[in-house]
Formats: sequence, structure tokens, C-alpha cells
Amino acid sequence: MNTKEIWWVTFNPSVGAEINKKRPAIIVNDDAIGILPLRIIVPITDWNERYITADWMVKIKPTILNKLGKDSTADCFQVKSLSTNRFVSKLGEMDETDFQKIKDSLKIVFDL
Repeated sequence: MNTKEIWWVTFNPSVGAEINKKRPAIIVNDDAIGILPLRIIVPITDWNERYITADWMVKIKPTILNKLGKDSTADCFQVKSLSTNRFVSKLGEMDETDFQKIKDSLKIVFDL
């Protein structure tokens, strides 16, 4: 499990407005950091035009590399650390351009 990979992840149980169910997520942590079986992820959900003004929502078009089936969004406001036990199977990978957009959005979310 490496940076920029997209995996199917089980988010349940969730609480309140947390993202839930099984869905794709992008691994965003640096591969060289951490010794615990955890990964920091950004979940992926369906794209909605109302997200166009939300700096924390990054639109992702489906490609051969990412293997997403439809227009989607990386919800950078719901970034979290998860156990590798929640990872079901690898789906694809982010290209460098889209991954940079996600990193830029995370900088906004964390005010970095």
C-alpha cells in the first residue's frame, strides 16, 4: 500500500457526518513515514456540480490508471488515518497532476 494508490476501503462503522460504507480512497501519506499498520487516506465519493466552489473537493475524471468508473471527488475535508485491515483491494493509482491537486487542497484544509 503506497502513496497515490486508490484502494477500496471499508469505512463502517462511522459516526454522524463521517463518510461511510465501502468506497475508494487515496493513500496520501509519505511511504517513508510511520511504523504502525496505518495509512492516511482521502476518501472518494460521487462528483456533484455543487462541489465546484468547495476548495476541499477535488474533481477526478475516470482514467485507465485510476480505474474509477465515473466522475468522482476526493473529499479532502474527511482525511483520516485508518488501519490497513480496512483496506479491501487495490483499484488503481492517481496520476501526478490529480495527486498534486489533492495535496494543494490538503494544504488549504490544514491551513499550511
